[in-house]
Amino acid sequence: MNHLDILLPFSLPQAEMAAELIRQTKAPALATLLARGKSVNGDGGTGFDPFSRALPHEHWLGEQLGLSVTNISAPRGNSPAVAAPLLRRHQPTLNEGHWFVVQPAHIHVARDHLVLTDIEQLALQENEARLLFQSALPLFEEAGRTLLYLDAQTWLMRADDWANLQTSSPLAASGRNIDIWMPAGEGELAWRKLQNEVQMQWFADSLNDAREMRGQKAVNSLWLWGGGAIAVAQDKHNTASAYSASFNLTGWADAASAVNQIGVHPEQLLLHSGERALLLLDGLQQAAMSDDWGRWLQQLEALDRDWFVPLLQALRGKQLQSLSLMLSGQERLLQVTSTAGSLRKFWIRPGLGRLATDHSNATHASHSKASQ
Repeated sequence: MNHLDILLPFSLPQAEMAAELIRQTKAPALATLLARGKSVNGDGGTGFDPFSRALPHEHWLGEQLGLSVTNISAPRGNSPAVAAPLLRRHQPTLNEGHWFVVQPAHIHVARDHLVLTDIEQLALQENEARLLFQSALPLFEEAGRTLLYLDAQTWLMRADDWANLQTSSPLAASGRNIDIWMPAGEGELAWRKLQNEVQMQWFADSLNDAREMRGQKAVNSLWLWGGGAIAVAQDKHNTASAYSASFNLTGWADAASAVNQIGVHPEQLLLHSGERALLLLDGLQQAAMSDDWGRWLQQLEALDRDWFVPLLQALRGKQLQSLSLMLSGQERLLQVTSTAGSLRKFWIRPGLGRLATDHSNATHASHSKASQ
């Protein structure tokens, strides 16, 4: 393989935590790659609008896979258009409509506002999701909306007349006052009405009583995001992605619909014959979202042991020609590229300092760039 891109969401910790975390972290391979590699967008990386409707790594991934939505009337951008290609993968014969991702969610009341909980914390089981889906389905049908079930966390809704609706990814909105993250624009009032009807339906559902008795969060709302036209997704799939022939992804990036299952271990990845590959390592996400920084340290050290040590060896042995790390946080994206040549800079001591570079020194992307 000539080149490997590795996307590391939530690897740039919050500024107030960064120095202490770096002091405690034992990740020698990552420290070597970061210190001796070339920072493509400056040591501070690229800064993003803190109120952007998607996180930096979601914007980057959306651009690479041709899933970004450009809307000049939306300075905060839009969430990547993952719904249509997800649908195309599951129902390849369906070739029309504008679709959105709909996800069961938990919204709790803070002192004076409502907050979205990280959706993955729900741990929603298949049988529970099926019951909730069947409960909500008649309300969508009454509103003239097609609702499809993909899996426990992912449903899809067709709304051709909401093509200009701006939505936020659940990762961008989680843990925050949802007021400014709710859908905005054409269709927002109709969505809020439908959302409220589903919330009232689920409020009286015995399933939530059972979940709360088990110490689990109630499923009391829905989150709408990721809208896109399926016809556009078909066109972009063939032309926009640099990884259309060769990449290994997990999570919502499967929406690209061209994933080659080339293994989940470094050795298998390096045997892949493609010119370029993309690896998404999202093991830091849950710890960062829950502010569990002790677990974050453990996960980063595990990534170093399982991935960065063998990949560093592959670079030195020229099994791999170059490797780019895309590290991201809530408001910053840093890209560092390493080669066998850069690793020979023995006078540069390994270090994780780039993880803590103050994002206020980053080159801030324009609103329009963050929305693409």
